[in-house]
Amino acid sequence: MEIATLRRTLNSTLTELQRAIDAHSVAKAADLYEIAWHQTSQAPPSETREQRARLKVFKEVLTSRSWREEERRQAAQGESTRTVTHPSRHVVSAVRPAAEPVPERWETVWSSDAATSGPTVRPSKTAPYVPGTQATDRADSPALLSAGRLWEIATDVRPVLEQTARARGTISWPAMRKRLPVLPRLHRDDESVVLWLVDEDRQKGEPLLSALVTVGDRQMHPRFPQIAEQLGLSVGRTRGEQHNAWSYEVLKVHQHWRHRR
Repeated sequence: MEIATLRRTLNSTLTELQRAIDAHSVAKAADLYEIAWHQTSQAPPSETREQRARLKVFKEVLTSRSWREEERRQAAQGESTRTVTHPSRHVVSAVRPAAEPVPERWETVWSSDAATSGPTVRPSKTAPYVPGTQATDRADSPALLSAGRLWEIATDVRPVLEQTARARGTISWPAMRKRLPVLPRLHRDDESVVLWLVDEDRQKGEPLLSALVTVGDRQMHPRFPQIAEQLGLSVGRTRGEQHNAWSYEVLKVHQHWRHRR
């Protein structure tokens, strides 16, 4: 789908979502919220910043006390068979047109083609794929999420990383879940995709916020080199080169966000 057409479709969905919220149509608002995030995931991040900002506002409504009370009221009266009391905790597959197959994993990346008027969606390798870390069959491993759901999570995670950068700190995934209670436990592959999406949304020239996500005693995350390479940052091949590149990227992030609000 062309970007202009996709944006018109997304804006139409957001308009319908606003109407559903105004009419207190709980089930319809839930469906439209999911559809909107799925549509958002089909476009380059630079093309949907305004729409994602609107979705964050809608999310505040859908998680508010008054909306939860309306959900309970409609459920008691049999008006609704579906609720989204906590959209960020409600793990779902994005609603897709019947003719569109559901991909097994993240199947697209974005690039600018000089022969076109702007960014285009093109098939590619799963991104960001990290060799040797593919999904396991462990029963306790969280389910892999849809593209739209991952975009929603990335939109929530980015402000936390920006705050961490302004404080000149680093953060682990467990610490991030404490800062962001609506953040679910993610599969490791999905954690990587979320960080990739966070930095895919950065302005030109900005350092990688994903560098701030650490393990152990503020140590480089083992997936940072692969995520960085996917985002176009060369970090070397040896452990020492990668660690030096990571340390320098953390320093750049801290300097970049130090005086930003």
